[in-house]
Amino acid sequence: MTETTVGIGPGAQTLPGDGGSTDMVLNIGPQHPSTHGVLRLKLVLDGERITSAEPVIGYMHRGAEKLFEARDYRQIVMLANRHDWLSAFANELGVVLAVERMLGMEVPERAVWLRTLLAELNRVLNHLMFLGSYPLELGGITPIFHSFNGREELQHVLEEASGGRMHYMFNRVGGLKEDLPAGWLGRVRRAVGVVRGQLPVFEDLVLGNEIFRGRTAGVGVLSREHVHAYGVSGPIARASGVDFDLRRDEPYLAYGELRDVLKVAVREEGDCLARFECLLEQTGNALDLADACLDRLAELPAGPVNLRLPKVLKAPEGETYAWTENPLGLNGYYLVSRGEKTPWRLKLRSASFNNVQALTELLPGTLVADMVAILGSMFFVVGDIDK
Repeated sequence: MTETTVGIGPGAQTLPGDGGSTDMVLNIGPQHPSTHGVLRLKLVLDGERITSAEPVIGYMHRGAEKLFEARDYRQIVMLANRHDWLSAFANELGVVLAVERMLGMEVPERAVWLRTLLAELNRVLNHLMFLGSYPLELGGITPIFHSFNGREELQHVLEEASGGRMHYMFNRVGGLKEDLPAGWLGRVRRAVGVVRGQLPVFEDLVLGNEIFRGRTAGVGVLSREHVHAYGVSGPIARASGVDFDLRRDEPYLAYGELRDVLKVAVREEGDCLARFECLLEQTGNALDLADACLDRLAELPAGPVNLRLPKVLKAPEGETYAWTENPLGLNGYYLVSRGEKTPWRLKLRSASFNNVQALTELLPGTLVADMVAILGSMFFVVGDIDK
């Protein structure tokens, strides 16, 4: 039982408490701290130590899964594009792969390799955002300028190809919207080289910083058991020693032919530092994969990048599940069709939704100051949570 002191000085009295009188409930959010979106954390504190934590979600809910049911198979690409606005191409990809599987459709080889290239460029764009914003949340402003320089290099070439800087709308059922501009592959190779040259900055400036290491090493340790219990995936799971990556373990697109290039970053510590290290190592490997795709595309003869589709596209009656290794983790679409031009049901399994639930295990027992480091290391996008 706790005790509450009433009054000051010799006349002060110590009164018995009710067992919870010293606890304080603290709301972190809801606010919109720029890139990550609107999240609320309901914390119960004993002094500066967190005793329980509850992520409160839904402030950005758009009802995308219900809207899928009222859009045809061309239109749902636009809805799927937006739940994780840092992984737009990967989001589109999952939907079109599901529909193509229902139709038994094989896209042209050139489209397969271009999709793989664009998916890896999108992965680098996603990771650069977090490689810059995470140190910013811990007080280091310089890294984000380097990360945005790299992002601009890649966004220039992606905008040239698709017309969009964040929401590309470049995937189509049956392939891609159109072929790439003349000389585009060479410009991509140059951009990839520029970004690769900037990665040592994060090694030296961030990982080499004793303050950053002091704030992250041994902080927010996520066990393998909790990874499995909450369905955590992506770099966060691999930082806890769960060596699983769909690109290697259940290959799709051209990843089966890239086994020699694909390296899965894994750590055993499971702390904030390990999560950042996995993200940085995975960024470098994504650039290697992009170079390998460019080499393969240079060898392929000119040809189509899509298939001709009927004016009204209907998927046959049935169901399928298509999942991909998105930048933040496993992204899956469970599609149920009744033979109409719109899905009867399209359920989205987003990476951030599962990953952020692990905060209920990570935060209790830590200090409020460490909460900032742990929250930032979960690398989530709130639109991906709320859907």
